[in-house]
Amino acid sequence: MAAKLNITVVEDHDALRAVTIEALRQQGHKVQGIACAEAIDDEAASAPSDLFIIDLNLPGEDGLSLSKRIRRGNPRAGIIMATGRTHVGDRIAGYESGADVYLSKPVEMEELLAAVSAVSRRADLWQSRPQIEGEEGFTVDSRSLTLSGPKGATVISTSELRMLIAFSTSHARQLEYWQIMELLGHSPDDFRKASLEVKIVRLRKKLVQVGADLNCLRSIRLVGYQLCIPLKIT
Repeated sequence: MAAKLNITVVEDHDALRAVTIEALRQQGHKVQGIACAEAIDDEAASAPSDLFIIDLNLPGEDGLSLSKRIRRGNPRAGIIMATGRTHVGDRIAGYESGADVYLSKPVEMEELLAAVSAVSRRADLWQSRPQIEGEEGFTVDSRSLTLSGPKGATVISTSELRMLIAFSTSHARQLEYWQIMELLGHSPDDFRKASLEVKIVRLRKKLVQVGADLNCLRSIRLVGYQLCIPLKIT
């Protein structure tokens, strides 16, 4: 059975926020709603959240900034973005800021609940997963574009940064081919598996260089790729 979560809905549209909260509570989750990012600190202090559902167009601090702040402070929290911004650049920015799922409004409630269920399954995995010594030894510094590990550090490109952020924040650290292509700014219609494999090989080589094993970034046949080490993004 999927975990029941503590969820915070950050949505400035009062009616939509109320409907979303009620639907989530009917699924057994504990839910709180706030209308702006600035209110999140008080709410988080009283009831730390497993999952945040965030509208991007918030008054004051916007959803992208809030997502980055949440991801820095709580790397294991789930983040679902629900927004009217549908351009590929907006989706890339959403995933770069820490989103696990990016949904375009209007969002059918069934789809939102399915996304919440997926994040809930990830929460189950985290809760049952034993702590492994040294597992936090890999770090990405997004400002200096540096990947660090037990054997040293190396410089990464902006596209490699996008991929590592997306892998580390996605469900099961897994991305499908089309998701990676969108992250790199390419249309799935222009997909070239060979060129993608070149980028993956280069990224894997850098991970191995700083101390990961050869299976750190494995291919999932006909689906995509999975990152098999945890990363701390700073």
